[in-house]
Amino acid sequence: MNLTIPFPDRVHAGRALAERLASEGPWDDALVLALPRGGVPVAYEAASRLGLELDVLLVRKLGLPGHAELAMGAIASGAVRVMNEDIVHYAHVTTATVDAVAERELQELQRRERVYRGERPPPSVRGRPVILIDDGLATGATMRAAIEAAKLLGAAQVIVAVPVGAPDTVERLRRQADRVICLFSPQDLVAIGYWYQDFGQTSDREVQELLRQAWSANRTNNDGERQA
Repeated sequence: MNLTIPFPDRVHAGRALAERLASEGPWDDALVLALPRGGVPVAYEAASRLGLELDVLLVRKLGLPGHAELAMGAIASGAVRVMNEDIVHYAHVTTATVDAVAERELQELQRRERVYRGERPPPSVRGRPVILIDDGLATGATMRAAIEAAKLLGAAQVIVAVPVGAPDTVERLRRQADRVICLFSPQDLVAIGYWYQDFGQTSDREVQELLRQAWSANRTNNDGERQA
């Protein structure tokens, strides 16, 4: 596989990730769960090229007050909360502050659930391998929450797959997930966006459209299998 670093954009990153996943399969009955929003374009390309079902797992970072980009923890669908205790202790964050941030992020998580899914029921997870995809791993707080959520939902295996990630985060997640697949793990990560030429924000509309296309393709495939 010929990697172009930095990745031109999330679409190219997803295609490269699909090549790597294909070489490490088979992925019979696997479910790809994207972490919105930036993980959705990556996961869409990977799932499409591997012929796998795509859905989303809603996760929200709990940003440190005054330094919102620094994750002191994360929440996920299913009342999952994980914390970066080192950051919480270092910054002397109180329980009340954590709860206030978590409540605000829960409201956004629930809003996105309504916007992205509408009346569509959640995917069937129990007993299936689950591939969690995001556009990158920095502190890993959101991915840690996603792993715990997938386990609570009964996933048979939890595989993390990302284009780029901090080495220490990748190693830490290897102890939590069944497998971690990371295409590029620079020592000087700095920020995920540093390793993309185009790292523009993914909109709700783009997420909705990609999910609509994926769900439509999956429905067509299922109809074809039944007719065969």
